[in-house]
Amino acid sequence: MKKTNILFLSLGICFFSCGDKKQLAKRATGSERANDSLAVLKPLYITDTVAHDTDDPAVWINPADPAASLIVGTDKDQDGGLYVFDLHGKLQKNKTVRGLKRPDNVDIEYGFVLKGKKTDIAVTTERFTHKLRIYSLPDMLPIDGGGIEVFTGEKGVNERDLMGIALYKANSGNIYAITGRKSGPTDGTYLWQYLLEDNGKGRVKARLVRKFGAYSGLKEIESIAVDDELGYVYYSDEGKGVRKYYADPEKGNKELALFATTGFTEDHEGISIYQLTDTTGYIVVSDQGANCFQIFPREGDAKDPNNHPLLKKIKVSANKSDGSEMVSVPLNTDFTKGLFIAMSDDKTFHLYRWEDIAGLTLKEIR
Repeated sequence: MKKTNILFLSLGICFFSCGDKKQLAKRATGSERANDSLAVLKPLYITDTVAHDTDDPAVWINPADPAASLIVGTDKDQDGGLYVFDLHGKLQKNKTVRGLKRPDNVDIEYGFVLKGKKTDIAVTTERFTHKLRIYSLPDMLPIDGGGIEVFTGEKGVNERDLMGIALYKANSGNIYAITGRKSGPTDGTYLWQYLLEDNGKGRVKARLVRKFGAYSGLKEIESIAVDDELGYVYYSDEGKGVRKYYADPEKGNKELALFATTGFTEDHEGISIYQLTDTTGYIVVSDQGANCFQIFPREGDAKDPNNHPLLKKIKVSANKSDGSEMVSVPLNTDFTKGLFIAMSDDKTFHLYRWEDIAGLTLKEIR
């Protein structure tokens, strides 16, 4: 799960005025904190259903025609798959990958160099084989030689059972996969980070470069999101809060923040990021048990970039939402200010307009 607007910053579009930002940034009142009092946000589209159990979406933005962008979502089952949809939520059968062994989360990155050619990639975690599965975009062809084993050598119960993933593209152009699992140690090594490379034969290989990440031991860690521009990785320590680290392995393993520690009904789940400018925006976190998303400032507060106070809560139609995704650029006439996608437990993904999430009308947006 990541902020999928990296290729399009040159558009130079600022979606919100300072006044609009202040409107969203107004702290929730006591009545707003009572989830039952919030208006339920309706999606513009709901995708076709998958066979078993939706979990996590990602978006590939078509650089030639954003209206032809694709949504890739996981069907989390032993006979699961990666389902591909258009921006109306219609299944693209010719691109959908089936027969995967419980794919959990998926993420997308642009410009991986394979055989000397820049290739956009989708990477999913296949829990029951302990492998990363990697596909080229937009054709969704496998480029992993059958999968890449990760968390090798781990012996504990569920400590190789893959769950979350986020891809990070460094300024150097290196692309990393940050991976999580069903269970892990509490010694600060729950997440493992791999450098993705060409194996010289037109396939992707992965090299372990870092083990990091505090874990409370309360539940599990699944949702992971990377902010490429600011260089941070966030992950949900379910039942505890959202943790923040540097995404660059060379910057060390110090925890920068632990926030969203109160006001969640059940699990902390999907994390997605909306960009306003190069340095500002919002971090959106699923409060799964409340069918609600909580919104925090991407840039922190005026005194501390690592202090992320609650700004607002949004109640959505998606039920028991786990994975989510955000796009911060115009895609088509439906999603002119951005797209927010939330998994729902009825085997679908819900597609929302960003201006509805922000609680604004089109007249209030420049």
